This record gives sequence, structure tokens and C-alpha cells, in this order.
Amino acid sequence: MSTHFTPLASLLGGGMIGAAAALLWLSLGRIAGISGILGGLSSGGLSSGGSERAWRLAFLAGLIGAPLGYVAFIGMPGTEIAAGPVTLVLAGLLVGFGTRLGSGCTSGHGVCGIARLSPRSIAATLVFMATAAITVFITRHLTGG
Repeated sequence: MSTHFTPLASLLGGGMIGAAAALLWLSLGRIAGISGILGGLSSGGLSSGGSERAWRLAFLAGLIGAPLGYVAFIGMPGTEIAAGPVTLVLAGLLVGFGTRLGSGCTSGHGVCGIARLSPRSIAATLVFMATAAITVFITRHLTGG
């Protein structure tokens, strides 16, 4: 399996994520944690005021619409997924469990929380990253994946 290091594209993508998080914080005073935004819809966000529901739905629509727009105008990038459907479903469930266990996701803790110098977010992000490194080591070097 080969990987392609793309520093300019990575820098641009990271800058766009940071700009979106800063814009949401500056305009609405909200943290761009995807699990919190989605969870706010399912835990009363739909029954609360219209502006609360509107910004959450607009943010999530942008998350879904932006890649669709990219594919429509530029085309589908080459993708290789080396895992089967069962592995992908299991991985998704574990990510969801970790999000609940950590009281937030990588966007809320890693992007917004670290920017606010939150000790809880720094600790959570360190745990996320250590878990990811250990998982990659195990799957690539110990199980032959």
C-alpha cells in the first residue's frame, strides 16, 4: 500500500477546516464539533427554536454537499479501500463508541478544543492519536494487514 504525501493540499484542507470552525465560533459562538452538532438535532434541536435548527442543518448540509459538488465539477478522486464491508461497519461503530466515550469527536476536541487550550480536549486528542497509532501498528505489523 502506497501513500502520497500532499503537503499543499493538506495545508489548504486544514486551513479550510480551521476557517470554517473559526467562522462558526465568531458568528454564532458555537463549536464545530460534528458529533455535538448532529447530537443537538436528535436531542431537542429539532423542537427548539428555528435558528438553532437552521444553523445545524446548514452546517451538516455543507458537509454533505461540498464533496458532492467537488465530484460534480472535478470528478471522483481515485480511491482504494483495503477493508471489507464488515471491517468498515465495525470501524464506524467503534468510532461512534469512542465519540460517546470521549464526549466529543476529533473536530470538536482536536480542532476547536485545542485552539481554545482546553485541557480536556488536549487529553482527548492525545488519546485519539495514540489509539490510532497503536491500531495502525497492530493492523500493519502484527496481523499482516
